[in-house]
Amino acid sequence: MIIARLAVQSLRNRALTAVLTVLAIAVSVMLLLGVDKVRSGARQSFADTISGTDLIVGARSGQLQLLLYSVFRIGNATNNVTWQTYRELAKDPAVDWIVPLSLGDSHRGFRVMGTTKDYFERVKFRHGQTLVFAAGGPFSDLFDAVLGADVAAELGYELGDKIVVAHGTGSVSFVEHEDKPFHVKGILAKTGTPSDRTLFVSLEAIEAIHVDWQNGMPESGSEVSADAVRAMNLEPKTITAALVGLKSKLATFRMQRAVNEYREEPLSAIIPGVALQELWSLAGTAETALSVISRMVVATALLGMATAILTTLNERRREMAILRSVGATPGAILGLFVSEALLLTVTGTLLGLALMYGGLLALQPYIDRTYGIFIPLAWPSADVWMTLAAIVAGGAMAGLLPAVLAYRMSVAGGMTVRT
Repeated sequence: MIIARLAVQSLRNRALTAVLTVLAIAVSVMLLLGVDKVRSGARQSFADTISGTDLIVGARSGQLQLLLYSVFRIGNATNNVTWQTYRELAKDPAVDWIVPLSLGDSHRGFRVMGTTKDYFERVKFRHGQTLVFAAGGPFSDLFDAVLGADVAAELGYELGDKIVVAHGTGSVSFVEHEDKPFHVKGILAKTGTPSDRTLFVSLEAIEAIHVDWQNGMPESGSEVSADAVRAMNLEPKTITAALVGLKSKLATFRMQRAVNEYREEPLSAIIPGVALQELWSLAGTAETALSVISRMVVATALLGMATAILTTLNERRREMAILRSVGATPGAILGLFVSEALLLTVTGTLLGLALMYGGLLALQPYIDRTYGIFIPLAWPSADVWMTLAAIVAGGAMAGLLPAVLAYRMSVAGGMTVRT
């Protein structure tokens, strides 16, 4: 108890140095815990990009390729799925719902996706949340379009604005469907998923803008007007992929095997959660690097604390000499320095924990809205407490070297007045 009071009094005499040391430890702890929180939040948000979908079906390809173009709108399909096959899948008794996807066009760098109204009801994210319209509603007319939040924000679109879709997926459009413009019918609320950067139209609209095209180019002399196309049969011939929800989770593997062995055409069926985990594992190196860097920052702060204590040893020569002259044992000197280091480390750790949760409380809505990363305000896990305990133990260890050096100072040298 006496050692603790001496440690507190000693730190008061060096208040500025103590405060700066505590702040350095607090900031490093806040960074360590913050990086871990963001990392786990990003992992969970990534896994929740698509929720409630049991299978994704597309033309035969790799698991990651199918996931990338159907969910993240990255890359292109190796082939399409025939409409007849899609209808056969929809008739399967195990299928509860199925949503078709048709990709291949773009608008000013954003992917255009043909689908049905069911997409806005069936496709979910982050533990079953459904898509919500910030303005307007789903398409009802053939040339209605629904915009993701980022599309509307970056291009400045509002309800009723005219949009011309371009053929192909490049950021620069060379061939556009100018004769069949769309009008903005709805704008989705921010989700933090690829839906934010997607422009949605109906499957029939995708067929309508390509009725007078052949081999990726408009047929000269056979143009069909927007009014004339409305009277045509616009049932799709092919789709890019389909999202499938099953009546029972127990049927997932049976259905996946049946699709993969489908004899009419080569197909692939993937389980989104498994594919997402595989994709995330590719980013494991960067994830590990962030953790290592944040731990090095903490180690640097503790080293700085040890350095701060060491630099004050010359000023504390008289203090150490007096303590030893009145019979202070090596254990007492050791206890004094370790107590000081512990007080600094514990105070800095608790302050860092408070700063991290305070910052998270203030920034959580902004991070969720802007980056689509949901970081829950959960009580620290057992792993976090173990990490904090390790930091405190490291701080105590940092006080050992100054203690040894202080005890090795001679009593006479400490009593001598230096000029």
